[in-house]
Amino acid sequence: MQQRMTAKFGISLSNRAVLFDWATMDDLIQAARTAEESEYFDSVWVGDNLISKPRVESIVTLSAIATHTKRVKLGTICMASFPLRHPVLLAIQWASLDVLSKGRTILAVCNGGSESFGPQFATELQAMGVRSRERVGRVIEGIKILRQLWSEERVTHQGNHYQFSDVELLPKPVQQPMPILIAANPKPGQANEATVERILRRVARHSDGWQTDATPVDTFRDRFGRIQEYAAELGRDPTQLDSCLHLYVNINNDVEAAYRESLEFLAEYYGAGAITDERAKLWLAIGPPEAVIEKIQAYIDVGCKTPVLRFVSADLEGQLQRCISEVLPAFRTNRTTGIPIS
Repeated sequence: MQQRMTAKFGISLSNRAVLFDWATMDDLIQAARTAEESEYFDSVWVGDNLISKPRVESIVTLSAIATHTKRVKLGTICMASFPLRHPVLLAIQWASLDVLSKGRTILAVCNGGSESFGPQFATELQAMGVRSRERVGRVIEGIKILRQLWSEERVTHQGNHYQFSDVELLPKPVQQPMPILIAANPKPGQANEATVERILRRVARHSDGWQTDATPVDTFRDRFGRIQEYAAELGRDPTQLDSCLHLYVNINNDVEAAYRESLEFLAEYYGAGAITDERAKLWLAIGPPEAVIEKIQAYIDVGCKTPVLRFVSADLEGQLQRCISEVLPAFRTNRTTGIPIS
């Protein structure tokens, strides 16, 4: 029997879809419970924005899910509001979530939207008192502050963006250390090679793993390989870094119907015309189960450790049940040996 590379699967629940009636909060909580009970999923994730892409707030949503689950990890895809949140307040909120969930959280952060992304992002930055050019610095500084507040008794910080003295943060999170991922996906035509390298080195230096989406398979292989290489140069163990891919899924034997419904979801989510066909096809794993399996496996084969699946369909429960019965069994392995179960 050929051994396949193994992965831990996550389910991504759209706390934004609640606003356009594709799901209710009860639907999301039930999906989280179903995913956990299936034993195929290791984690549950929700999205995050404030004003630019409104949704039920991520920490509140994860707190609700935490009270209805016992085993699955709880994470963000990704915390785009991270540079807009004061790290002392966020440290208290996230540590409290970690306590509530008994140590099950994964914080994935990113730069969030630039003012050049559109007027809604400019409005958000202005409302929160953050300049667009400050976002990267606030991410790096914020991660450093969180790690100190969560592990040290008292913290004094005098940085470019945040200053405070002699802060004792309580509660401390259950997890020590707390896993923090950085989400990044520099796009062709928008980032030159020097920028890509700078971003990948930032992931290698400051995070416990990389989160991405809409990334071609070969690009995924190259970028995660480079992140691991840069981490090794820093004296870090590259094998301990996570690699997380957010993938949109619609299981339907009729490929065209799956694609139409997926585009309808993406139009509601991002706005009509915001997603090109090229980007949609990178994002999507659609069609009959074997096609979805093939696309997921391609990413696992190049190093994806955590595929996170979001069902882009009005039938969240039906998609989840079909995934559990017809897709995920193809990846089922003995957790001890890593050998597929036939």
